Amino acid sequence: MKQLLIFGICLIGFFGELAAQLHCGTDEMHQQLFQQHPEYNAEIQLASEQLKAFTEQFIQSPPKSGATYIIPVVFHIIHNYGVENISDAQIHDAIKQVNLQYRKLNADTSEIVSAFQSIAADAQIEIRLAQLDPDGNCTSGITRTPSLLTYTGDHSVKSLVHWPPDKYLNIYVCIDAAGLAGHSLLPADAEVVPNWDGIVMQHSYVGTIGTSEFFRRTVLSHEIGHYLNLQHIWGGNNVPGYPYLPVGDAGNCAYDDDVLDTPNTIGWSTCNLNAQSCSSLDNVQNYMDYAYCARMFTEGQKLRMHAALNSPIANRDNLWSPANLAATGTNDLTNYLCAVKFEAAKQVICAGDTVDFTDLSYHGVTNRLWNFEGGTALDLTAEITTVSYPTEGTYDVTLEVSNGIDTLELTLTDYITVLPATGSLAGLNEDCESEPTFQSKWIVNDFGQPFNWEFAPVGFASNQSLFINNYEAGESKTYDFYSKPIDASGLTTYAVAFDWAFAQRDSVSTPDVFRVLISNNCGETWVTKKSYNGISTLKSVTSPVYSPFIPLDETEWNSDTVIINGASNLTDHLLVKFYFIGKGGNNFYLDNIRIGHPAALGLGIDPETGIHVFPNPSNNELNVQWNQGIDAQEICLINTSGQVVKSIRIHASETAHTIDLTDVSSGYYIVVVKSELGEKRIPQTVVK
Repeated sequence: MKQLLIFGICLIGFFGELAAQLHCGTDEMHQQLFQQHPEYNAEIQLASEQLKAFTEQFIQSPPKSGATYIIPVVFHIIHNYGVENISDAQIHDAIKQVNLQYRKLNADTSEIVSAFQSIAADAQIEIRLAQLDPDGNCTSGITRTPSLLTYTGDHSVKSLVHWPPDKYLNIYVCIDAAGLAGHSLLPADAEVVPNWDGIVMQHSYVGTIGTSEFFRRTVLSHEIGHYLNLQHIWGGNNVPGYPYLPVGDAGNCAYDDDVLDTPNTIGWSTCNLNAQSCSSLDNVQNYMDYAYCARMFTEGQKLRMHAALNSPIANRDNLWSPANLAATGTNDLTNYLCAVKFEAAKQVICAGDTVDFTDLSYHGVTNRLWNFEGGTALDLTAEITTVSYPTEGTYDVTLEVSNGIDTLELTLTDYITVLPATGSLAGLNEDCESEPTFQSKWIVNDFGQPFNWEFAPVGFASNQSLFINNYEAGESKTYDFYSKPIDASGLTTYAVAFDWAFAQRDSVSTPDVFRVLISNNCGETWVTKKSYNGISTLKSVTSPVYSPFIPLDETEWNSDTVIINGASNLTDHLLVKFYFIGKGGNNFYLDNIRIGHPAALGLGIDPETGIHVFPNPSNNELNVQWNQGIDAQEICLINTSGQVVKSIRIHASETAHTIDLTDVSSGYYIVVVKSELGEKRIPQTVVK
């Protein structure tokens, strides 16, 4: 048969176990390897033949010790300060899931089809986070590197940080993984290209918590299988230019994976447990198939992985050696307590809510003692504990840990912010003129980026505004801040008004985005009420600005009002968020935020009829919109002396009209909308 010799790269997308859809780019990438690096072909084929011969001999007389193979691992988080910068807890969960699956300790092994129960294997392989780095220093086994390469997630990320692959399994976590869920190098490839040895994972396929979910828990196990020389269960080929074997192809019955106890199969992307694609029952629940109901490795796959771990190809035989386990701090005797660290599931909660804290100290903690200022914990000595906070405020958290010899302590000041359970304001007015005043009303998220919201000495009819240095910050950064709770209960409508200034950096960049969102559950979930696009609705100046944008006068600003309706939104605990996504455009400015009932704010909105006059203030254009049932007949613009400055007749089919203000002077006016229901008068300001 022909054996798959490739860069093992797999994309796994799914919609639950009953409708799994998977794709693997392994064979495609192998063909790219032959095409792009023909100089490697002969060496890779030679390494593959050597490993194949070694594997066949190893399987004939495997060792009888029954010891578990320990593989030291390091997780490299390649991020751009977004959700892909996953928590330590998510990484620890991923390790837990892999070890459960490789040791056949996962509870779902009871669901393995009876025909395969007898060959479902405890693979006797375990991965452990390194406790010592390549220089012998104590480490958590997790590194974090900001880089735009996270968006590609191909082999280039390994040039950023790469611990010696003969000592560590390098696992990279990125936003994307070359368009896939994950990819891994097989030993023969790694022997020839050691600087590419390792696994790259899309962050949302790591573990079961955080940005991932339970059904994605087997992806990393699948990739480690490739790392240890397992093929896809339907096999493949290693002939340059020879067509690869796509999953589900009827011709796949002529090939297999070089494992005797895995029946020949065409491969499955759905969980058909009764499938007999090649005249015998298929092992659809195998981790190396594409059906997303994996439960097992076979005894034959176990021996093949053990052979890879005993072969000198790609130095897999050194990983689990006693000397290397000692050097990486992963033997059973090593526990270096070198850091105390903890994480909260969230740092902003509402009074009466609870939050989980996790001890992430390393290593070998045997005793711990938590101290939660202002909070009550279920257990002050547990690794993970739940804490309730009854009262509004900001509170310190302290953790003391010990390994029986050494003791370390960490206090994080004002680590937890507790918001009031009920909003104390019917609205708020933020003129951005005082930073302390701003901080008393708003929560600014800190993503650890070099830039965040700051104050700039320019504003809309004011001295200051909020500012994002989007010109220097680079692409794909996110920024947000949100209000403390607002009491909007009892109202039938609500308004969020604001002014902003923004310019495109050029005419071809991906458009930046600005959004207004609300939450009625203390920020657990957010709903977008309005979104502005850089090309169409966000920019406040027409032409691109190639240098850092600074608005020169009021004409370079936009104004708008977002209306919030619905009883489910108008609660006594409304949060309003302003969210900006930088895509390489220019600087962004935000000013004069007004939140409250339209009438209380003096905004150009009639909540009963839905008449909306915007922007306010306006410059050269004024937009008037109204509900279809209004049947507006005439719109007038009247100055403070009572003179009619503009008068426009409205057609019966119209529900909106734009008034030209180029010949109208600065000042205060009244917009009058006349209909069969009478007149509606709305104040308006014109600024030139």
